[in-house]
Amino acid sequence: MSNYLGIDGFRFGWVAAWIDDNGDHGFDYSPALARLLAMPHKRAMIDMPIGLKIDGYRICDLRARERVGAAVFLGARRGLWTFVDMTAANDHYWRREGRGRGVSRQLWNIRDKIKEVDDIMTPERQAGVGEAHPELIFWNLARQRLLERKTSVAGREQRLALLVEQGFVNIRKWLGHRHGTGIGRDDLIDACACAIAARNSAGRLGGGEVDPRGLRMEINY
Repeated sequence: MSNYLGIDGFRFGWVAAWIDDNGDHGFDYSPALARLLAMPHKRAMIDMPIGLKIDGYRICDLRARERVGAAVFLGARRGLWTFVDMTAANDHYWRREGRGRGVSRQLWNIRDKIKEVDDIMTPERQAGVGEAHPELIFWNLARQRLLERKTSVAGREQRLALLVEQGFVNIRKWLGHRHGTGIGRDDLIDACACAIAARNSAGRLGGGEVDPRGLRMEINY
């Protein structure tokens, strides 16, 4: 039996949702990404950049933003985590690339998780562990139609309905079980979306760029 794993970061670590070929499904969480990736799986997808440039924007991020907008963060770069603060990072990138080519607060806040993924990824491992973006997955599941904002009641219900259609029939119950864990509602929803991409994905953006470590820069959906 093949398990398909979807992983997203949250404040205290990582949350993983899985679904198998029979539709059995569950979720787990851990402070360490490596523990979740040690769960048996045929394929995994992570909502975090894999393959990083030193400077500039990744083509896959630009293409994804064309489809789903500002939910796609631009400017993930190797070494972002080495700066003492966001101001120092932006001063560096603005000097090298021009004003406005820095990093957002959202991207800065996940810099340690970007590093954690980068530390464990290899070109060989990338054959079974890929990068996905939940909003691109939902756009694809909705027949390439943009949904309402994920923070709205309507948008949340649209996403939950799509997950149920794809086999995550317990997702609403899970949202109650997460209390006290620190897992955000959207984190669990996004992990489920990534598991669906791990099972179903045949589409991807990018893939033509390879970073200095040999990792492909691509977003699966």
